[in-house]
Amino acid sequence: MDGLDTAMAQHLRELGNGFNLPAVQALYAPLLQAQAREGVVPHADLRYGTHDRHRLDLYLPASPGPHPVLVWLHGGGFIRGDKQQCAHVGWWAARSGFAAVLPNYRLAPKCVWPSGPQDVVRLWTWLQTEGSAWGVDPQRVVLAGESAGAAHVAAAALMRPFQPPGWHIQGAALLSGPYNARLEGLAQRPFGIEHPDPRNTAYFGSDTSAWARASTVDHIDAAPFPLWLGYAERDLLQMQVQAGELFARLVTQHGFRPELHLVRDHNHFSASLSLATADQRLSASLLAFLRQTLG
Repeated sequence: MDGLDTAMAQHLRELGNGFNLPAVQALYAPLLQAQAREGVVPHADLRYGTHDRHRLDLYLPASPGPHPVLVWLHGGGFIRGDKQQCAHVGWWAARSGFAAVLPNYRLAPKCVWPSGPQDVVRLWTWLQTEGSAWGVDPQRVVLAGESAGAAHVAAAALMRPFQPPGWHIQGAALLSGPYNARLEGLAQRPFGIEHPDPRNTAYFGSDTSAWARASTVDHIDAAPFPLWLGYAERDLLQMQVQAGELFARLVTQHGFRPELHLVRDHNHFSASLSLATADQRLSASLLAFLRQTLG
């Protein structure tokens, strides 16, 4: 099963596609603790901005640089999350030959839209000005994220108004993200989103009529670039719908040719955690994209 343990697969089937983060974290805790970390040099809590949340962890291969860069933004529904929950991505990426940048970013309700894409741009700027001193190649950057982190990366990478002069990335990878705030606001019952919505309302505001400006799918104006788009077989329903919508818009209206990857047997939370394991259902596709894009 591509490295997915039979017992783990059964556990994931039993959990289904609901909000089951604590249960999934408990399943993967022993595997995260056993993850290989040799050949990696970590650096913690580097500042990339002035806010208390503007800190990043950097995982470097022990070999000489400069190294191509994978930036990975955590999820958390816009209102929670921490870079430490993605430490396994840092170890995995660095052992695969990439410098991994794992940032915190500002959270709602204290910081609202468009703080997310603004922080992605702030990260990119830090890489351009400070990255070389840390042994990374600021010319070879892939921006990536999961869930809310994917939403922030999508907005920064696909909407030119956020991008400063000189903006350039090699590609982006988006896993199980929400890309249409307007759709989620109008379809809470079909998607099983609780009302009032604690995450979208906190980040986008309580006036759903104003959510159109924050719906990335409606404002794509970037020139095509390499893009990987993934979602899980047992993902939250709204993430499955929005992955399909974003893919269709990119292909039919904007000239993109993104890769579309279904992470079989996984749910919204287990897919990225599998990067710490022998399970290749996500890692094989994502690693191939990174190697092709970053060289």
